[in-house]
Amino acid sequence: MFHEPCIPGNTGNAIRLVAGTGCELHLVEPLGFDLSEAKLRRAGLDYHDLASVTVHANLEAAWEALRPERVFAFTTQASTRYTDVAYREGDVLLFGTEPTGLPAEVLDDARITAQLRIPMLPGRRSMNLSNAAAVAVYEAWRQLGFPDGV
Repeated sequence: MFHEPCIPGNTGNAIRLVAGTGCELHLVEPLGFDLSEAKLRRAGLDYHDLASVTVHANLEAAWEALRPERVFAFTTQASTRYTDVAYREGDVLLFGTEPTGLPAEVLDDARITAQLRIPMLPGRRSMNLSNAAAVAVYEAWRQLGFPDGV
């Protein structure tokens, strides 16, 4: 799930990611772009019809629709690595907006099971949103045995 994404190309890349892995992409508004933008369509190539993408008016609407058992919020401030989690089917991986990450009020939400980080070298601000999502999704999918993957 992307919380208020701003860069269309990152969301386009995520559309390709979910099409290739069979997971779902949930976008929480406001979005910093229109879903029909050329940059998003170009990044997503012809995968839009193969991807499950849902837009939610706000985070509460997303929680209501998903009713997740576990939510893992990705933040550079976390101490737990994303590889230290035993992922399960139905887990939600939550990522923040490109320039600032997840706001404190989202990180403090009672529905957040844990805050996770992707290790980086010291002094680096953050990883590109679509790259971070790909790293995390593939780890979860690997742990689940790559169901339906060839």
